[in-house]
Amino acid sequence: MSIHSTKTKYGQRYLGNSNEKEVHDLENEAGVCQIDEIIQADHAVRFNPDSLNEAKRNGYDNCHWCIGNSKR
Repeated sequence: MSIHSTKTKYGQRYLGNSNEKEVHDLENEAGVCQIDEIIQADHAVRFNPDSLNEAKRNGYDNCHWCIGNSKR
């Protein structure tokens, strides 16, 4: 699945992985992010509002690849 269709399918820019407590930026997705696998494994988390700040408030760390500045 392409990056653009993943964002369109999911309808939001930021996607959390509940298994890793990591947030991904679907507008800057890297192959190593494995977005399709996160969605298929039911680990996908939406943030409301759809923002990086909301993900941080919920305890999610940045993905090293698509956002950078990971604390891990």
